Amino acid sequence: MRSVVDALKDDDRRALAAMTPAERVALALRLGARDLETFRLAHDPPLDPAEAQRRLRRQRQQGRLPSRCLQESTG
Repeated sequence: MRSVVDALKDDDRRALAAMTPAERVALALRLGARDLETFRLAHDPPLDPAEAQRRLRRQRQQGRLPSRCLQESTG
């Protein structure tokens, strides 16, 4: 038996498949802007957009290993 979630996923896949690549990129950018705004407003006081973006970038980098190639090229 299929779940409601499976049906919604299928609907989303069909909707995305019907979009042009440009429409999918525009959607991704809108979703990213929406998520950045949500993150920004979740802080008290709300962060300015540049600070919110900086914090998200820093969080993504935590735990990542430095690139050996980059380390060798910079000395």
